[in-house]
Amino acid sequence: MARRLTKLAVGAAAAAVAVWAVKDIPTQMGASPLEGERGDRVRRSPQWREGKFRNSVPGSSVPTGGPKLLREALRRQPDRKPSGPVPVVTAPPSPSPESDSAGSLHITWYGHASAMVEIEGATVLLDPVWSDRVSPSQLVGPHRLHPVPVPLSELPTIDAVVISHDHYDHLDLATVMYLAEHQTAPFLVPLGIGAHLERWGVPADRIVELDWHDSTTVAGIRFVLTPARHFSGRGFSRDQTLWGSWVIAGPSRRVFYSGDTGYFGSFADVGREYGPFDATLVQIGAYGEGWPDIHMTPEDGLRAHLDVRGGLLIPVHWCTFVLAFHAWSEPVERLWQQAKEQGVTLVVPRPGERVDVDAPPEPDPWWQAIA
Repeated sequence: MARRLTKLAVGAAAAAVAVWAVKDIPTQMGASPLEGERGDRVRRSPQWREGKFRNSVPGSSVPTGGPKLLREALRRQPDRKPSGPVPVVTAPPSPSPESDSAGSLHITWYGHASAMVEIEGATVLLDPVWSDRVSPSQLVGPHRLHPVPVPLSELPTIDAVVISHDHYDHLDLATVMYLAEHQTAPFLVPLGIGAHLERWGVPADRIVELDWHDSTTVAGIRFVLTPARHFSGRGFSRDQTLWGSWVIAGPSRRVFYSGDTGYFGSFADVGREYGPFDATLVQIGAYGEGWPDIHMTPEDGLRAHLDVRGGLLIPVHWCTFVLAFHAWSEPVERLWQQAKEQGVTLVVPRPGERVDVDAPPEPDPWWQAIA
């Protein structure tokens, strides 16, 4: 009898969790950006045509390949995940006064596309995702292959939170809500994404929405939203919010973050107008034959880095979630080979590892031991 009651209690708890998760999905999907003054500004954007935002270079955001794509999705492939634990750095080394001088530049990659940029006295958080799954529900969807290196509570004071677009692996409800409550930094986002943030409790005066080539200055750092070739959407409608890449420019140091994007000619324009850059964070993973227009291959990522006139290259958008059919280590292995052949300075940090851009560590293919 006791065992039966225990089973019933467990079943009831599971059902309650499932109901909560389903109720939470509408909140996860965010809000429409087409109401009121925000909607007017969205519709005035040069990127808004025929009822949605458009890429400057047309391309498909719908995967192609039909039966082949379905076979790949259903095929079990052990190499899509690492063979052992991903080495995570939970406590970066204590910086020296020299390395944290006024003109210093440090970058910490936390996994996937989440990173912290410490640039000339300001601290910037890029696409922070601390949840276990990148999905409208924490019960299903892609889950972490390694733990988050540090809890949100251990982050330093953040001066700006920068978002590239509204997909679940870049805009995370739980993380946004925590930062809204425990930090005072503004959220810098592409047009329309402010509707999601306001629904989640971010005060309107902490939301800065930008169109391509718009800029704002926070803590002495200039932020410019630059074009990307991608798409957006959290619910049943697509492309109601804008996407983009980012220029982060201090008085003397500059960083470029690609966001999610296919390769296109705008990178060269960014390099001419805003470069050169001391460092770039470039998307290299989650590519596939069925969606060539919206995610770069590793070789594309290297070309983008060169186009924007980048110095140190730090690859992102790999390692943490399984979002495509390629092997887990394939993106970084291909980039590693290309960088050596073309003489590009590359650092592949372990998640949580703080990189001094002026004194990058020696190359270390740590991923090969668990590929």
